[in-house]
Amino acid sequence: MTPDGYTNEELMLDVGDGHTLYVHDWGRKDAAKPILVLHGGPGWSNSNRKKGQFDPETQRVIFFDQRGGGRSLPLGSLEKNTTDHMITDIDAILDHFGIEKIILCGGSWGSALAFYYGIVRPERVAAMLLDGVYTGSRQENDWLDKGEFQTFFPDAWQKYLDATPEEHRGDPSAYHFARILGNDANAAKESAYAYMSLENAAISLDDRRMALDYETFDPVPVKVEVHYLQNECFVPDRYVFDNAAKLKMPIYMVQGRYDMVCPPRTAYELSKLLPSAELIWTTSGHWAEREMWNVKCILLQQLTS
Repeated sequence: MTPDGYTNEELMLDVGDGHTLYVHDWGRKDAAKPILVLHGGPGWSNSNRKKGQFDPETQRVIFFDQRGGGRSLPLGSLEKNTTDHMITDIDAILDHFGIEKIILCGGSWGSALAFYYGIVRPERVAAMLLDGVYTGSRQENDWLDKGEFQTFFPDAWQKYLDATPEEHRGDPSAYHFARILGNDANAAKESAYAYMSLENAAISLDDRRMALDYETFDPVPVKVEVHYLQNECFVPDRYVFDNAAKLKMPIYMVQGRYDMVCPPRTAYELSKLLPSAELIWTTSGHWAEREMWNVKCILLQQLTS
């Protein structure tokens, strides 16, 4: 992220275990209800584009890059990089700024991390605003990784199979994940590229945004993401569903009906289990398109007013 006239502080926060997080405190410093943004991935980062959802004149927003991603160090590290570590990282950020309660705003993996944090630290979460709802369950992961989404993207799935040796096509993701996490850098990049091409096809409903340039492609974020997928996000299967009753804070879920990465049935099922949740449907995919963006801006104003 780039500092601008609304940046309060930009820092590298030592959270122990050899990890240092990039943190960007932005907006109105004395806002009564600060917001913490949880980006997707894992392994990716926040960007300047995210600022467009918020009003810096009235809202205080804290952005950070999670372990192994973005400007946090060491980049791509899988050591001491689990969901439990990320939960303690959020504690460290809030403690650094002297914040007792936060509004969590996240999408995709960021929504899963928000749920996880809310289950173990409910006293620190005032509310959640989530999109591209994801919990890390086996059923959700199989939707993409085992090709259950191929009804809608048969060409993308075939391209993934074409990048997989014949003897591994029964479970292509197992083959590619092993290579991504292996020690052969060339093999890791080839498989990371194949998997990211598959994911990109599902992320965007516009084929023109699918293509990745192999020469400039960075496999590091995919390595961190696969580290979490391979370990089922370091939580028991259906962990969020089984602990939904603990999430008593207001939770707003903005879900695209055409999300091909995070199946909409997850948000719908959770809306029936969460004590204080509201599900808002949009005609969007996984990408935060204009309709979803506008709904989130309105809800953020309500939550912080």
